[in-house]
Amino acid sequence: MKVTIGTFNLNNLFSRYNFKGEIEAIKDEDTAVEAEYLYQFGSTDRVKIRKYRGKLVKKKDADETRKVADRIKEMDLNVLAVQEVEDIDTLREFNRDQLNGRYPFLALVEGNDPRLIDIGILSDLPIGAVTSWQNAVHANDPTTPIFGRDLLEVQILNASRSQVLFTLFNNHLKSNFVDYRDDPVAGAQKNNQRRQRQAEVMAEIVLKRTRPNSRFAILGDMNDAPDSSYLAPLTSSTGLDLTNALTEPKETRPTKDSKYPPPGPAWTHRYKPKGGDMQYELYDQIWLSPSLSKRQTGAWIHRRKNLTGDGTDHDPAWIELSL
Repeated sequence: MKVTIGTFNLNNLFSRYNFKGEIEAIKDEDTAVEAEYLYQFGSTDRVKIRKYRGKLVKKKDADETRKVADRIKEMDLNVLAVQEVEDIDTLREFNRDQLNGRYPFLALVEGNDPRLIDIGILSDLPIGAVTSWQNAVHANDPTTPIFGRDLLEVQILNASRSQVLFTLFNNHLKSNFVDYRDDPVAGAQKNNQRRQRQAEVMAEIVLKRTRPNSRFAILGDMNDAPDSSYLAPLTSSTGLDLTNALTEPKETRPTKDSKYPPPGPAWTHRYKPKGGDMQYELYDQIWLSPSLSKRQTGAWIHRRKNLTGDGTDHDPAWIELSL
């Protein structure tokens, strides 16, 4: 039995408004301010507009959404872990309208992100138990959830639902973004420390939830390089003995950038800092347990057509397993 598993950051797949907030002028019935509410529950003064950092964020552009959907349809995977989705209804709508209902089984649990970006699973194989670890904490800060989004544990079953084929741990770790109003050095250190603690807690959870012969994969947007010291508590854990499934991936098409060529095919995200060189990173990763890694038969990255990205600044990655 051949099974394909992938990961893809969909880049802010929102359905309409996204961030909770109130526009006081509207609440106070200021006639100089106009707005149209798409949905109203009760009286007008109880309706809230969603915003973030003072700005309303509208639904994802239709053309960008179509590009993301086209890339998913081209891969035609059995199971796809996704990041940056607004909610389960948005994922259902996207699957129904953009993917023609390709995936009958979906999973998503509302997480912790203030931007309301969640992580989920699309699958044509039945889904078993779904566990959210969004309330997990690190020992050094036991009052604050360590995962800014979530760690979503999902069982994938065989067609008859009689067996767990493998378990996925989908995640979206702390990004490298530092607000321009913050100190860049201190901000980067804070982000790296948060990501390292997330890796530590993830390793603890997976160790408790699995056995040495368990079939599982840890995948998602790690926001760091596979060999990063901040991910080492997870990726180099002797108890887990994980294998990087994307060390030698094949590209679905070559990179077109002749001015800034990548060092190799193992990358899913590129970024050029002001005044610096183009950086290519394998942020989107798939790590396999020993019992699953020996069943891997291939690895691919679905390369973008547009250098700035096709609907998202990430390229999806996937592997094939023989089960």
